[in-house]
Amino acid sequence: MTFQTPTTELNITGMTCGHCVKAVEGALKSIPGVQTVTVDLASGHATVQGDADTQAMLAAVTEEGYAAQVAGV
Repeated sequence: MTFQTPTTELNITGMTCGHCVKAVEGALKSIPGVQTVTVDLASGHATVQGDADTQAMLAAVTEEGYAAQVAGV
């Protein structure tokens, strides 16, 4: 049996450049339990792998000045 790392998809609004992407990546990577983060500027989408608290992820992105919500909600 293979253990699958939990993945959280986030929609992020307010990003306009590469610096924004780096800020969001850094905020998400600072959360305990986050293993990898991929942020796509064009789609405004972030994929987070790891067993981290979703509310902590949303709060971290908000603290950086961007709006975030769980994709598909």
